[in-house]
Amino acid sequence: MTGQKKILVLLDGSQRSLMTVDYLIRGPLFRDMKLILYTVFSGIPESYWDLEKEPSSVHVYHELKAWEKQKRHKIEDYMELARKRLIDEGFNPASVEVKIHDREKGVARDILKEAQTGYNTVVLRRRGMGQMEGLSMGSVASKLLSSITFLPIQVAGQKEQNNKVLIAVDGSEGAVRAVDYVAEYLGPYNYSVGLLNVIRGFGPTPMDNSEFVMPGAKIETAESRMREHFQELKEKLISGGVKPEAISDKIITGAYSRSGSIVMEAEFGNYSSIVVGRRGHSKVREFFMGRVCQKVVQLGRYHTVWII
Repeated sequence: MTGQKKILVLLDGSQRSLMTVDYLIRGPLFRDMKLILYTVFSGIPESYWDLEKEPSSVHVYHELKAWEKQKRHKIEDYMELARKRLIDEGFNPASVEVKIHDREKGVARDILKEAQTGYNTVVLRRRGMGQMEGLSMGSVASKLLSSITFLPIQVAGQKEQNNKVLIAVDGSEGAVRAVDYVAEYLGPYNYSVGLLNVIRGFGPTPMDNSEFVMPGAKIETAESRMREHFQELKEKLISGGVKPEAISDKIITGAYSRSGSIVMEAEFGNYSSIVVGRRGHSKVREFFMGRVCQKVVQLGRYHTVWII
């Protein structure tokens, strides 16, 4: 790697969100990076600001200001606790920074704006219960995964990190970028990497669309091409520092669900992290907003999922 990578780490003031800090501690790659611990602070809602001008309501406004001050002290203590936890675990104090941002346009939009200021990766959790009103799928986290299309995102999971990463590949440019990302970020850190390609079955399930199904006559050809592609991807990983003996590959055929097969393989293979490319073969819409990437995030709820 060249230069120090800058990582945007989203925290929300909750106990659950501190698990994101634990994720950073268990990942050796983060120790060489600049970590910005970031939270959006929501003070007194704008609708209450005019109370200060109303003589009959000025006492209510002052009570709200006192509440806001207490709330800010609480989040300041929380963020310093998160920073201290990292430093106590050996992180360079100069590389761990706290940033408390006063809410402006909205939590997701404020985070999106911050993410556009020179970061290499965003780290978040699926859900929380604090300042960010819950980083739950379908809420802030879902908005961020849809809108931060210009940076890799790591969705930290609960599963204990074990330096085993599964990369879902499909021959697309997005999947190649995912492999390049893993080679660059994990190559020096003695990780094991599994390459997985999933080929759909002979016919759709009632909930599936036939356009996503690989006809049986083409499966053998697809397997042969993927075997060749695996060799190209392995060379990328080896060039990044991954040991040849630490790389494996697998093709699953006849699957009804690509996302389900990816998550099952991660479970059976004891992979703590799953890596998917944001774009698949479609040049029209983001891979995440399609089917596979979104479902991997949802189904692999205990795994860390990297969206590249």
